[in-house]
Amino acid sequence: MRKLSKKSRITAAVAGVALVAVGGGAAYAYWTTTGSGNGTATNSAGGGTVTLFATFDGGLAPGNQVDVAYTATNSMTSSTKVGELTPTVSTDKAGCLPGWFTATAETSNTLVAAGATSSVGSGTLTFNDSATENQDACKGAVVTVSVTSK
Repeated sequence: MRKLSKKSRITAAVAGVALVAVGGGAAYAYWTTTGSGNGTATNSAGGGTVTLFATFDGGLAPGNQVDVAYTATNSMTSSTKVGELTPTVSTDKAGCLPGWFTATAETSNTLVAAGATSSVGSGTLTFNDSATENQDACKGAVVTVSVTSK
């Protein structure tokens, strides 16, 4: 190996010091700044609907009543609350008067999760007995309880 002259050694030492002074060959830099920003998105408009069902046993006769179970199916992507239930009665026979029936529903104010079916209340369906009218027209009639909520 050859020996370095005094001039070469000084040049190498200065180059080494210069290399260390500039960060050993790596450079570090950054910018400072200020700023602001925001983001926006529109929420669901809500107001979707649930499908309500009334379920009860058949075989009613004048003077009898059956229990009614009310359920709701929520096909929306967010949960929703079912409020006051309002049932109405109809029949499939003209002589079988809906006014001869009374349907009740407890107000539930039940939260129904997105994509779920839940019980939202209960009540009764009564076939009111009439002492003055012949109710034979209701024999074999299909009685429907429709329900809405607020």
